[in-house]
Amino acid sequence: MNILVDRPAEVLLVEDNDNDVFITRKGFEEAELDVNLHHVENGQECMRFLRKEGRYVDVPTPDLILLDLNMPVMDGREVLTEIVRDGRLCELPVVILTTSCGKQDVHDMYKLRCSSYIFKPVDFTQFQRLIQQLTDYWFTVVVLPPEE
Repeated sequence: MNILVDRPAEVLLVEDNDNDVFITRKGFEEAELDVNLHHVENGQECMRFLRKEGRYVDVPTPDLILLDLNMPVMDGREVLTEIVRDGRLCELPVVILTTSCGKQDVHDMYKLRCSSYIFKPVDFTQFQRLIQQLTDYWFTVVVLPPEE
């Protein structure tokens, strides 16, 4: 059951690795979830998307952000810092989805108030299971802030 019964969930994937983008898209497709997956490849584009600037003026506000940490231009740490500082964005749930398993990264991201920190599995079947669990949790269990 999707608590967003009148529309698909809007998910923003912030990821610079084409293979990870592909596997994430496939994970959502294989899990047969009612999700519109949007993608930007760096933090700077993420902030433009979230602030609806330039070519992103008509994009929907994401219900969930899947944020990689290590990206060019503006990394995930900088993005999360900006989101937390912006009163219009600070309620958006941000899940760190990364290959970085450093204890300091985990600590720092929770200190910045990420909603969850998840290590990306390398195996596609495990990744698909992760995507299913992630979306089941965020879109059937959690109550998200209403769209303004």
